[in-house]
Amino acid sequence: EVHLVESGGGLVQAGGSLRLSCAASGSTFDDYSIGWWREAPGKEREGVSCISLSDGTYYADSVKGRFTVSSDVAKNMLYLQMNSLNPEDTAVYYCMFAYGNDCIDPTYWGQGTQVTVSS
Repeated sequence: EVHLVESGGGLVQAGGSLRLSCAASGSTFDDYSIGWWREAPGKEREGVSCISLSDGTYYADSVKGRFTVSSDVAKNMLYLQMNSLNPEDTAVYYCMFAYGNDCIDPTYWGQGTQVTVSS
C-alpha cells in the first residue's frame, strides 16, 4: 500500500510563494499518475495538477502559469511549486496517487497540508 505524507504548507501573504512536498513510500511511481488536489472551505475537493503515467502533465485553469508540479523519482518525492498565490488558493492540499492514467480517480491520498493565503 502506498503511504503519502505532505509537508510545506503554511501562512503566506498574497503574491508570495510556497513549495509543497510529498514523500511517497510503499511503491515506486511506475504504475501511478501522481499529483495534487485541494479542498477549500465549503467547496468540493478539486484537482490542481497531475503528472499522468503516459499522457503528460495537467493543471487546473485557475493555477496555470503559477503552479508547477515536479517529481524526483529517485527520492520518491513529489513537489508543487506555488507562485503568485492569492486568497482563493487557500485550501488543504492533498498529494495523490492514481493507478494508471486516471488522474481524476485517485487511489491513495495523503493527510493534507494547510495553505492559507492572506490578503
